[in-house]
This record gives sequence, C-alpha cells and structure tokens, in this order.
Amino acid sequence: MAKILVVDDEADLELLVKQKFRRKIRENLYEFVFAHNGIEALERLAENPDIDIVLSDINMPEMDGLTLLTRLPAANPLIKAVMVSAYGDMENIRMAMNRGAFDFVCKPVNFEDLELTMDKTVLHVQQLRETMKAIKENNILKMYVDENVLNFMTHKEFEHSLLANETLDATVMFIDICGFTAISEHLPANTVVQLINKLFDLMVKEIIAQKGHVDKFMGDAVMAVFRGDYHLDRAIDVALAIREQFKTAEEIALEGKVFTPQISVGINAGEMVSGNIGSASLRRLDYTVIGDSVNLAQRLQSAAQPGQIVISEEVYERAKESFNCQRIGEVNLKNKAKAVMIYEVVD
Repeated sequence: MAKILVVDDEADLELLVKQKFRRKIRENLYEFVFAHNGIEALERLAENPDIDIVLSDINMPEMDGLTLLTRLPAANPLIKAVMVSAYGDMENIRMAMNRGAFDFVCKPVNFEDLELTMDKTVLHVQQLRETMKAIKENNILKMYVDENVLNFMTHKEFEHSLLANETLDATVMFIDICGFTAISEHLPANTVVQLINKLFDLMVKEIIAQKGHVDKFMGDAVMAVFRGDYHLDRAIDVALAIREQFKTAEEIALEGKVFTPQISVGINAGEMVSGNIGSASLRRLDYTVIGDSVNLAQRLQSAAQPGQIVISEEVYERAKESFNCQRIGEVNLKNKAKAVMIYEVVD
C-alpha cells in the first residue's frame, strides 16, 4: 500500500481524490491523508511516519507549498513531494524543483497523469527505503562478520568457490580471560555481558592495530589470526600489549573478594588451511583456519597460567632473536602422544 499525504486548501479536493481513486483505495493500494496547509502537513507527517509521498499545492495559507518543501527533509528525509498547482509557469516549476520537488503536475489535474506520477514517485521512495535498509543491514553484518569474509564475498566467483580453501603460513593466537567463568556465576547476566564486551574490545583494538583479524569469540576467549609479513612478531606484540593493558584493568569486587582480570595466551605459527568450513547443504559456513598448528595453539593456551604467553619450541626458535623468552619445560598436552617443550614470552 502507498500512503499519500495530500496538502491543499481547496475544500472539495479531498472528496474528488477519494472519488477518482476509490477503486485503489478499496483494494488497499492507496491510503490518503489530508492537510489544508504546510503546518498541518508537518503535523500529519509527525503522526504518520510511514507516509510515502506528498502531493502539495503551492498557494496555501499559513505555510505555502514551497516553504513546506524546504521543511520536508527534516520531517522525513526519504519522503518525496509532487507539486500539484495551477502556478505552472517555468519560474514556479524551477523554484519547486530546486527546493526538492520530485515532480510537478499542473492544474486542472489530469488524474491519469497524476496516477502515473504518483506510482513513479512511490516506486522511487520504495527503492530508496530498500537501499537504506540494505546499508543498515550491511553495517549490522559488519559487526558480526569478519572483514576477510566480507572481502571474500565480493569476489566474482565466491558462490562457486564457497568450499574452496588455501594453505598458508600464519600465526594463530588464543586468548582466554582467566577465571571469568567462575565469577560469571555470581554476577547478573547484564553485568557479565557488559564486562566481557569491555574486555573483548580492549583485545580487539590491539589485534586490529597489528593487522590481525578476530577469527571468533568463544565464550570468554578470543581466537585471532595473523597473516603476511612478520605475522609471528605481530601476534606476540599483540599478546604483550594486551597483557600490559590488563594490568591496569579495573578490579571487580565480588562477595568480599577482588577479581583482577588476567589473560592466558597460547601462540603457534605454521602451516594451516584457511577457508569456509561447514555444510553447503545447511547453508551454514564458518570462515576460519584449521590444522595441527591451530590445535596446538589452543592446547598451549590451556597449559598457560594467568599472565603467561606460552609458545612452542618451534616458535621459540623463530622468535628468540626478537623477544625475551624463558623455558618452562615439557608438558603433556591433550591429543599429543609425546610431551611438548614449551616456553613463556617475558617481553
């Protein structure tokens, strides 16, 4: 249904419009709202935010149609106006168009022409609304979907290569907020959400600053991936920066105890597979990285104590010239047949 505001001070115009468009009114294709001047028109717009178009005369008391045109963007930026006036000289037409009129119909009104003009204007407004909706949805999508996925979606053949993947050398990092599960049992749900979002935001800023990307949020943990030149160095720099940030994070009072947020970090670098993992039939995919290197990074994080940044021996060999690391020793990690030598990044 198109909702149309008719603004005209002629008393018989309302009856004439209802007669001429009675069939479309009856079929719920048109709905009309009426006002007798510009001031009343603005009141009707405030009362009916779903109005699509305005049909307005020029010469009216209190507020004329040309003045109304200048006020419409503030009332509703998507609405379009068609001027319906006996003042059909070029000067008035140009003045109306320059003030934002979408079209101009001269009186006496040819109602067939007016109907075509109305339909054209309504279609234009609907297209504008669809565009604005798409922009809004796109902005919301960006909040939920990683930038790498959005870039992948713009690829010309992305629908035909949804399950394609690539092998790359990269660094993956898991960061866990230590003890958060325990304190969440004693805090209101809203407080938990606000707190974890605040801590996540702190982490993400550092990850983005070093050109990493957040692969996913997992409860109270973050998985981040770093690609390109010096990907390992950039990941370790991020972990150090986040650990330093957490040292100044606010303490949380909880039942007479004080909770100080800390992180435990596992970092590993090596070969991994990047691509869409999931089911094409279900139309549910996750753009991520998988492989033994990724699994080991998660196991390293599980072995890390609060405040520790734990790396494997292979990563230590690659990072020891740039970072001060200390040997922790051999540990048994889940799903690893042999004990693994691990190190801690100090600074």
